[in-house]
Amino acid sequence: MCSNKQLYRKTLSVLFFAVFLITAITTIRVFAEEKGLSTINGTVKAKKAKYLRDTLVYIENVTNSFDPPQEHAVMDQKNMAFIPHILPLLKGTTVDFLNSDMVQHNVYSPDAVADNVNLGTWLKGEVRPFTFNKLGVASMLCNVHVDMLAYVLVLQNPYFARVNNDGSFSITNIPEGKYVVKLWNERYKAEDRQVEVKANTTSTIAFELK
Repeated sequence: MCSNKQLYRKTLSVLFFAVFLITAITTIRVFAEEKGLSTINGTVKAKKAKYLRDTLVYIENVTNSFDPPQEHAVMDQKNMAFIPHILPLLKGTTVDFLNSDMVQHNVYSPDAVADNVNLGTWLKGEVRPFTFNKLGVASMLCNVHVDMLAYVLVLQNPYFARVNNDGSFSITNIPEGKYVVKLWNERYKAEDRQVEVKANTTSTIAFELK
C-alpha cells in the first residue's frame, strides 16, 4: 500500500503531466493556426511628412467572411473635434459616439454608407451607438459646429494598417493569396498595388502620394 506521502507525489506527477500536455497541445494548435500567415511591409512617400497624417493602407478584398468585433469602437467629440479623425473598422462594427465637451454636439452623415444617419444632438457624457453595415467611406459631421469633420472607413476584412509618421506600415497575419492593396488619404491619392502573398514570407510594396 502507498503511504500518504507517496500518493501525494503520484498525484502531483499526474497533475504536472496533465498541465504539460495541455500546454503542449495549445502551443501546437497556436502554431498550426499561425502557420502559413504572412506580412506586407511597405512605405508611403510624400513631399511633406505632414501629408502622411491619417493615411490608411488596406487589402481591398479577402475571400473569407469576418465577424465584427463584439467590443464597440469609439469616436469622441472633444475640444470641438472628432477623435479620431479617421476611424477604420470592419463591416458590422458598432461605433459609440461620445460627447466629451461642455457644449451640445450632433452626429450625422450625408452618405449612404452610413444610411444618411442623424443621431440627434446631446450634451456631455451621453453616448449614442450606430452600426456600420455597408462598405465604403462615411463622412461624419456635426450640424451644430460646421467645421467638425471625421471619416469612418468600413472595410471588408481586418487587414489594414495606419501609416506611421515616417511613412512605414505593416499588415500582418495575412493568408496566402493575390491581393489588391489600396491607400486612403483625405486629400491625396496613390495608385493601387497588386501583391502576391506567399505563406510564411514578407512582401514589400511602396506607395507615393500625389
